[in-house]
Amino acid sequence: MLWSLLALGAFCVVIAAIANQCTLSPGGPTAGPVPSFDMSAGLQYDAQSLDFPIREPVVPDGWQTNSGSRAVVAGDAGGDATTVGFIDAGGRYLQYTQSSADELPLVGFVAGEPRYAEGSEDIAGRTWVVYGGQGVEPIWVADFGQSRILISGSAGEESFVTLATAVENAPILEP
Repeated sequence: MLWSLLALGAFCVVIAAIANQCTLSPGGPTAGPVPSFDMSAGLQYDAQSLDFPIREPVVPDGWQTNSGSRAVVAGDAGGDATTVGFIDAGGRYLQYTQSSADELPLVGFVAGEPRYAEGSEDIAGRTWVVYGGQGVEPIWVADFGQSRILISGSAGEESFVTLATAVENAPILEP
């Protein structure tokens, strides 16, 4: 019976190799190139078509925009949202979302579940409400009048502060 199992196991390995469904990577997976996204073009397009002010932050050298998207936060207090993703100099991800939605629906939309405020951070004269929890990425949200700005991601607090400061100093794009 043991010989039958060994033969069956070897047969499965051969079939998987032929089908190219498995790879041998002794050093573990390696990261590929970071995708690129033209933040200026994307946000300029959003400024022309969304009904709230759009800000384009200037991020430090070494940061790279890697994604952009648009969505609608559902519900009475929802609204349009535009998001840009960044990889910071340390290789960690940050999400920058601007929306006309109210704070709690926006946080629930991004988090995928309700979150509770755990504190706040004062950055460049503006209060950012911090949402967190055990084992989840932090979410920072600030009210900019006609819009809410949300920052989330796996990056450290220093990158959150850097992006929040850049947003505070960012010009509003002309429609």
